[in-house]
Amino acid sequence: MDDTRQPEDEQTKLWNGSAGHAWADNQEVLDAMFRPFEDLLAEAVVTSSARQVLDVGCGTGSTTLAVARRLGTKGRCTGIDISEPMLAAARARAEQEGTPARFIRANAQLHAFEPASFDMIISRFGVMFFDDPVRAFANLRHAARNDAALLAIAWRSPSENPFMTTAERAAAPLVSNIPARRPDAPGQFAFADSNRIHRILEESGWAGIDIQPIDVTCTLPEKELVNYLTRFGLLSRVLQDADDRTRTHVIETVRAAFEPFVHGAEVRYTAACWKVEARASAASP
Repeated sequence: MDDTRQPEDEQTKLWNGSAGHAWADNQEVLDAMFRPFEDLLAEAVVTSSARQVLDVGCGTGSTTLAVARRLGTKGRCTGIDISEPMLAAARARAEQEGTPARFIRANAQLHAFEPASFDMIISRFGVMFFDDPVRAFANLRHAARNDAALLAIAWRSPSENPFMTTAERAAAPLVSNIPARRPDAPGQFAFADSNRIHRILEESGWAGIDIQPIDVTCTLPEKELVNYLTRFGLLSRVLQDADDRTRTHVIETVRAAFEPFVHGAEVRYTAACWKVEARASAASP
């Protein structure tokens, strides 16, 4: 789960603060929950001819490392993210397992990539947070070789992802300061509209655009649910300022609201996403 991101200075502060540390602290649970998307991206790389791969919004590096392992000595995967806590975890994992992945701390919208240096660009929930998405995807196009592939996974609408919005809906009657989600604003559901995605990619120099809905079953252990609810998403920021009594009441109420997703020792939900594919147009710079 991702928080709605703020303008660039606040975004950097957030992802180098509480949000980044939460992801780093819970990397194993989150990686397991989103493993189907990691497998989808890694499989797409190895069935292509790609050898130089860029992972945008790589976080703690699970997808970057999965791709790097499969490429072996035949290629290289580079991850880029703005969060130092998450990248520190990614680098530690790479070193521990001896996987030769590279990680860059930078904003992919602004980073001065070497031109035409990647033949595939991938992302697992990492492309919805740019404050100027056309500029961001134009910069990624600049980093891509002619005919390079783009493959990104992004969330569809909040209404199609009730698991991701249950916490804030359940807590709303109890607290008054849950931030409202703004359609098209940088954040988890910024790419809910497939027409908007198509327009962004077309305007930034990508061609062969194909956007397909996918519905993927994700799971996490029931014992991790309360920690997940209190450390991620919009609710986590509200709880930071709540007194103990309010916090306890909110957590109890929200946990009860998630009961439909609980199946014994497992929490299970459907992630409604877009699989976004495109090619770097040879006619673009």
